Amino acid sequence: MDLSTAMWTAAVLGAAAVYWFVWVMGSAEVKGKRAVNLTTGFIGRDKAQEKHNQVWSFFVRSKEDIAAASDEDKMPSIVETYYDLVTDIYEWGWGQSFHLSPSLPGRSHREATRIYEERVADAIAARPGQRIIDVGCGVGGPMRTIAAHSGADIVGITICDYQVSRAREHNRKAGLDRRCEVVRGNFLEMPFPEASFDGAYSVQAICHAPRLEDVYREVFRVLKPGALFVTDDWVTTALYRPDDPRHVEAIRGTERGGALATLRAQHELAATARQVGFEVLEERDLALPPAEPWWTRLKMSRLAYWRNHLLISVLAVLRIAPKGMVEVHEMLCEAAAHMSYAGETGIFTPLQMILCRKPSIKP
Repeated sequence: MDLSTAMWTAAVLGAAAVYWFVWVMGSAEVKGKRAVNLTTGFIGRDKAQEKHNQVWSFFVRSKEDIAAASDEDKMPSIVETYYDLVTDIYEWGWGQSFHLSPSLPGRSHREATRIYEERVADAIAARPGQRIIDVGCGVGGPMRTIAAHSGADIVGITICDYQVSRAREHNRKAGLDRRCEVVRGNFLEMPFPEASFDGAYSVQAICHAPRLEDVYREVFRVLKPGALFVTDDWVTTALYRPDDPRHVEAIRGTERGGALATLRAQHELAATARQVGFEVLEERDLALPPAEPWWTRLKMSRLAYWRNHLLISVLAVLRIAPKGMVEVHEMLCEAAAHMSYAGETGIFTPLQMILCRKPSIKP
């Protein structure tokens, strides 16, 4: 076979593989639990491997070393690198809302996500004329749902410059760019004046912060007196046993795959909120019944795993997928397996919710 024929054969095989994967199999949001994007356009073909290595090498260290690095303010940079790496992957495989939601009987994952985000808007009584902050907005899936549902104006903040551009493009396409604003910044030091928002929410984003109190204190600062703040987050439950090696590995695997310095205990959210001055109006685990198991969305059969692994490997060899995508696929699949085990055993929940209020100014 001459070079020209070989190149044409590779091109045809690559095109057929992409067609089969994207159109025949369909998006993971619709047909399965896959989380693999074949383009990774922002990262570039030569950087996916490098960025994966940066993230992985940071989180395979001991928890003590990770905590020390977090104290040196390296964590925001690592989180930004992580989302540079996985944002396209999450969008293709998960949709525009980078969070888990309570599963609802008879509802698709997409519908359950929308209903959950609308509940967030209702919890803080968001309404037209208000200015609400989304703390850790990602590409803005919850922002757009909440803006459309409540009529409020939403300002989102994310540390990832690429997510800013993606969120703005999605806002424009949804016709919500006049009511949804996205700002690049660190939610540990938000670029907003005091008492400038009528409400606040964060959907499974504050778990990335090295110190929970630093974020809560910033949210408290930018809220007007009497304003409400609702947040849900990834935490370990009272069933978690640090002397059980299987528990420890599941939680460490969840932390590695999610770019988290450490998972906090369930009770810490409300305790920290009170510490910085909030009144805690409600706290509960939204993953408990009557909600159905949230981790079913993460399940992947061995057949599906090997099918995806083989396809990505072939596409990487053909240079259709960037170098490093096989490793990224492995990282996310491993994290999903750890999270599924942690959910099934009840040692972890991604849906620990607290509803808080900044006290009103007394006359």
